[in-house]
Amino acid sequence: MPWDWLGSRLPILRRLRSGEQAPVPPSAAPATSARIARSEKTRPVGGVVIPRERHPISRKSISPNALRVLYKLRDAGFAAYLVGGAVRDLLVGIQPKDFDVATDAKPEQVRQLFRNCRLIGRRFRLAHVIFGPEIIEVATFRAGGDDGSGDRAMVDGRIVRDNVYGNIEEDAERRDFTANALYYTIEDFSVRDFVGGFADVEQRLLRLIGDPEERYREDPVRMLRAVRLATKLDFEIEAKTAAPIPRLAGLLVDASPARLFDELLKLLLGGHSEASVAALDRFGLLDAVLPATAQALRVPAQQPLRRLLDAALAQTDRRVREERSVSPAFLFAALLWPAVVPRFQASLAAGHETQVAWGIAADEVLIEQVRRAALPRRISTPMLEIWQLQSRFEHLQRKRVVRLLEHPRFRAAYDFLALRADVEPEAAALFAFWREVEGKPESVDVALRRVAESGGDTPAPRKRRRRGGRGRRPQDSPRSETPA
Repeated sequence: MPWDWLGSRLPILRRLRSGEQAPVPPSAAPATSARIARSEKTRPVGGVVIPRERHPISRKSISPNALRVLYKLRDAGFAAYLVGGAVRDLLVGIQPKDFDVATDAKPEQVRQLFRNCRLIGRRFRLAHVIFGPEIIEVATFRAGGDDGSGDRAMVDGRIVRDNVYGNIEEDAERRDFTANALYYTIEDFSVRDFVGGFADVEQRLLRLIGDPEERYREDPVRMLRAVRLATKLDFEIEAKTAAPIPRLAGLLVDASPARLFDELLKLLLGGHSEASVAALDRFGLLDAVLPATAQALRVPAQQPLRRLLDAALAQTDRRVREERSVSPAFLFAALLWPAVVPRFQASLAAGHETQVAWGIAADEVLIEQVRRAALPRRISTPMLEIWQLQSRFEHLQRKRVVRLLEHPRFRAAYDFLALRADVEPEAAALFAFWREVEGKPESVDVALRRVAESGGDTPAPRKRRRRGGRGRRPQDSPRSETPA
């Protein structure tokens, strides 16, 4: 008998030995009296039960892998619910990208049930059940208080560890927004509501659970989540939930830069980046996550750069809606461009060469940025290249043009030049040339000749002397000078 088969039957064999009835497979589970009795046993005390006929959630809209996890936990004797953003999105007619499960099983018990499971996290201990590219996150119900075990810790009012487990009612109270504290059960296909989240979803209202100031101090990133969810769902942030945000925005300075980056990336790539950035600015949160950008946009002379930023965000939202690829490096290049340009101009005025000036400006902005929302190298490196290539577009000499057309980052830099052309008159004329030769290297000579005939700026190549042999002065070299 294969060991895998025996291992999958052990829970059933234990029940049979103890006299319990073996569970019915989920694919053929009828609504028997035994199942109804089991449903009553797991029905939570308190809260509101929204029956199937009163909500639009169907199992057809739920990931089959999430259903497998729910059924397997149930058949092993545990309570299991679809929870959080998936339930919220299904209620408002959005197809979720992720499906999370809440259960009374401990993370170690979940790992024993699923061979394709790994445990992650220190702040919050979670189980990830892996089905190829899809990960179903399974969280154990968390308690509202500290049991003295040391598994819950706070520093300066912020939760730094929370692994004290409780029941479903306590778990609902521990969640951030009422709309995220709804539980869908496969027992009777109802939705369980303990904090009034179902009514808030119907009214399209985003409300924090508990005292807003206390909850923001526990986890300042909740302020970013409030803005992101409100713009994504087209919800209104409830007045008491919104009121403390401008006053507490500075708390984000002490948040983990990695967490801030992750939340900012979700906010920017959710298809509503233009509205989200405007909301960040309105609530005073832009200074906390993009300080250099926020400071630059307050200067009246930088309004053209604000238009470039708005155009980049609108383009990103359009590509997300069309399910086309989006480059985070390109997006951050646009977000930080209003901060880079003034510093580049200051470096030029100080006498630095163009490439050196770009390097100084980019380094200053990047150093400031990583202190708030850390940019990984996979994003910061191509972002810097996009900026640095902008000055190379100005060199309209055949060798340099052909070399730039072959650059691996040319397309991203070219698209960025197109954005600049909409707000910078000098970039518009430059873009006209590159649009003519983009993808057509054979047309470079014709385009350069046209620029020269029209009186355009095509600077002659600089000449340099080749060094002679040892002991020979450059002017004694028999070689003629060659163009750079």
